[in-house]
Amino acid sequence: MTQLILADNQAIFRAGAARVLAREEDVRLVAQCDESLRLTPAIDAHRGAIVLLASTLCPDLPGSLPQLAAHIASRSSRLILIAENSEHLPDDLVALLDGILSRRVTGPDLIDCVRTVARGQRSIHRANVTTMHAADVVGTSVRDRLTPKEMQIVALIVQGCKNKHIAAQLGTKEQVIKNYLRSIYDKSGVSDRLELALFTIHHRVLAEAAAKVGDQLLRKTA
Repeated sequence: MTQLILADNQAIFRAGAARVLAREEDVRLVAQCDESLRLTPAIDAHRGAIVLLASTLCPDLPGSLPQLAAHIASRSSRLILIAENSEHLPDDLVALLDGILSRRVTGPDLIDCVRTVARGQRSIHRANVTTMHAADVVGTSVRDRLTPKEMQIVALIVQGCKNKHIAAQLGTKEQVIKNYLRSIYDKSGVSDRLELALFTIHHRVLAEAAAKVGDQLLRKTA
C-alpha cells in the first residue's frame, strides 16, 4: 500500500485530488496539510510515504527545497512537486524531485505519476510545467456557452462560496442559483460543484474568464 501526504493550500484542488486518490485500492492518503507548518510533522509521522507538495504551500520554496528534499529522503520518503501551470523550475531544483506535475494534471496522470514514483522510478514531465498548453478547445467552448450570470456563479463557486452566499452576492434567491447551476452543469458536463470548480481550474481559458469576473464582483462589493 502506497502512503501519500498531500500538502496544498488550495482547498479545491486538494479536495479534488483526495477524491481521485480515494478511488484507488493501492494508495492511501494518510495526511493532508493546508499550511507549511504541518508538513514536517506529517513527514516525520509517516516514513516511507510519497509527499505530494504544491509549490504554493511554501512561499520560499526555491530556497528551502534542498533542505526539505533532504529531510524527506532521510525518512525514506519521496517527493512529487505540484507546480503552477506556467512555473519555471531550474534544472538544479528539478534534480531534487522524484516527480513533478502541473496544477492542471488530470486524475489518470496523477495516479500514473504516483505509481511510477512508488516503483522507485522518477516521473518528470517538465513540458507540462514550463511550456504553454495547446489551445483549449473544450474550455473555450464552455466559456462561450455560459451566460454572464452563469459565469458570475462559476467565479463564486471557484472561490468556495455556497449557494446562500452566491444568492446574496447576486441579489437573488437560492432556488434561482440552483436553477442556474443545473444549466451550468449541463453545459460543462459535470455533476456537482466540486467537479465544476476542478473543471474550471483545469481549463485555463475558463479559469481566466472566471478570475476576471471574480475580480469585477470583488470591486463592486469593495
